[in-house]
Amino acid sequence: MKIYNKIMIYFWLGLGSVLFFIVTYKCITQGATRWASYYWMVGLAFAMFFMKRWMMKRFEKHAAFLKEQENSKTA
Repeated sequence: MKIYNKIMIYFWLGLGSVLFFIVTYKCITQGATRWASYYWMVGLAFAMFFMKRWMMKRFEKHAAFLKEQENSKTA
C-alpha cells in the first residue's frame, strides 16, 4: 500500500504539471477566453497532490502513535 500511495502522490503532481503546461500553451495559442476555464482542473490536481501528501504524513504519525501505545501496554 505504501508503494501505491507514493505512486499516486507523484501521479497527481505530474498530472497537475502537465495540465498546467497544456492549458497555458492552449491559452497562448488559441486564446485565454476559451481555455482559461480549464485551470480549475490544474488546481484540482494540485489540491489532490497536497491532500494525499498531507494524509500520508498524518497516517504515518498515527501509525507511529499506535505502535508506541502498543509497546507501552506490553512493557
